[in-house]
Amino acid sequence: MADAKLVDRALLRTLIPANALNADNFQELASKALVEEVAAGKTIFKIGDADRKSIYLLEGQIALTDDAGTSTLISAGTDAAKHPLSNNQPRKHSGKARTDCKITRLDADLLDILLTWDQLSGIEVNEIQVESSALDEDGDWMTKILQSKSFLQIPPANIQAMFMRIQEVAKRAGEIVIHQGDEGDYYYIIKSGRAKVTRTSKTGTELTLATLKDGDAFGEEALISEAKRNATITMETDGFLMRLAKADFLALLKEPMINWLTTDQALEKVRSGARWLDVRLESEHANKGLPDSLNIPLFMLRLKVDSLNPNVPYIVYCDTGRRSSAAAFLLSERGFQTYVLQGGIEAQQR
Repeated sequence: MADAKLVDRALLRTLIPANALNADNFQELASKALVEEVAAGKTIFKIGDADRKSIYLLEGQIALTDDAGTSTLISAGTDAAKHPLSNNQPRKHSGKARTDCKITRLDADLLDILLTWDQLSGIEVNEIQVESSALDEDGDWMTKILQSKSFLQIPPANIQAMFMRIQEVAKRAGEIVIHQGDEGDYYYIIKSGRAKVTRTSKTGTELTLATLKDGDAFGEEALISEAKRNATITMETDGFLMRLAKADFLALLKEPMINWLTTDQALEKVRSGARWLDVRLESEHANKGLPDSLNIPLFMLRLKVDSLNPNVPYIVYCDTGRRSSAAAFLLSERGFQTYVLQGGIEAQQR
């Protein structure tokens, strides 16, 4: 592999969903996308393989054959070749080179994580809001939290445990709480004070995205999605923050709000009136979306949440469950009844 070549970036930019990545995440993927030459007649993968690779055809022709012996010929440069080949895990086709070929095997988990980071690049903030009449006159932060839609779904024992484990930390004006690009470590709630949310663009320009105040929470998205922080949070005034460590956040807050379903359970819910919600990119949905499913990409979810019916349960899905679990958490925070297809559509066994 010492003389292995990287995939031409212009060609890589034509592949779906790699073509949707921003410049930084595309660079990360491109640095690991190697060209592999395959001789005619060689088997590239077999039915039942679970290799966690997204395999793309760059040159030549590949025959995909299912367990019934039906073959489909894929040629490089066609629309079919822009998508990963037989991408279900375990695979439902065998792939054999019909001619001398060039392929690339992208790490499916890396690609999925990069897509999740990319689509969660909106404001990393959940402003917890309730009607002002519902608040104590002193604007107590605990009252705001307990009366928010998201915390209504948390078991009382978990909330009690959260208040036992949460830590109060003092912050000074100008102090940075979260750095853009850092790994996620804590979930934060502002007890008192004010902070601003900024992001540095690729040109180095700092953009102010939001201002946070008492009772506002932030930092959950990096914890949900295993992503890096996508914004910087800086204190504008002296104040106090309550922080909950990542492990406690995942166990006490995330898990109670994520309802996983097997394929059979999900289909039963659909028969009872639930709707499929595909949070992958439009191009991914068009290539392999479930029948009668809605499609709202994860990065558009905040903008289009009002188009969803709050009285309808939604079963959220993506390829693996990573993007869909992040989407389900965001919808649950807003009071929607949501479920997540376990393992994503790649894991479906039909």
